[in-house]
Amino acid sequence: QVQLVESGGGLVQAGGSLRLSCVASGLTFSSTAMGWFRQAPGKEREFVGVISWSGRFTSLGDSVKGRFTISRDNAKSTVYLQMNNLNPEDTAIYYCTGGRYTNRFSPDYWGQGTQVTVSS
Repeated sequence: QVQLVESGGGLVQAGGSLRLSCVASGLTFSSTAMGWFRQAPGKEREFVGVISWSGRFTSLGDSVKGRFTISRDNAKSTVYLQMNNLNPEDTAIYYCTGGRYTNRFSPDYWGQGTQVTVSS
């Protein structure tokens, strides 16, 4: 079975930083594009970022561009989301995803999510 396990969420003050990690198993990680989505209370699910299987191509949502970065370590089957200059609008459950990424990202697998709370 495919399993994606997130970690690194928590409570942080505005202006602070967090790094989320996601460890994948049950798939060929080095040939799978990985991404992050988030969902805040009262809002629709939002695309955060994606990274191609090789790490050559990345894409970030407009609301996080310039503050967040996505990276991966294929030797560890792990994808990361570095979040800097956090603000309360970043409060959400963050989900790790895996799937196909050609001209668009099509997630096939989802993690259980990890809570990020940013205090003002």
